[in-house]
Amino acid sequence: MTAVAQDARSQARNRELALERLAARIAAALHVPRPRTKTRPTAGSRRRRLEDKRRRGEKKQGRQRPDDD
Repeated sequence: MTAVAQDARSQARNRELALERLAARIAAALHVPRPRTKTRPTAGSRRRRLEDKRRRGEKKQGRQRPDDD
């Protein structure tokens, strides 16, 4: 892995900047994200989901041919 810095006029300062960037990149790569905690759906979201599901079912029932009984 390479880290390049051409910001400063002095070679020593550029080397320091490159090493800082390299250390920051390594630290970011080693960071492990926190696992997501599961949450239950709220009562309102469950109710809305079931209402939408019922409406979709009614819409699809309306597309069918009427029975000839």
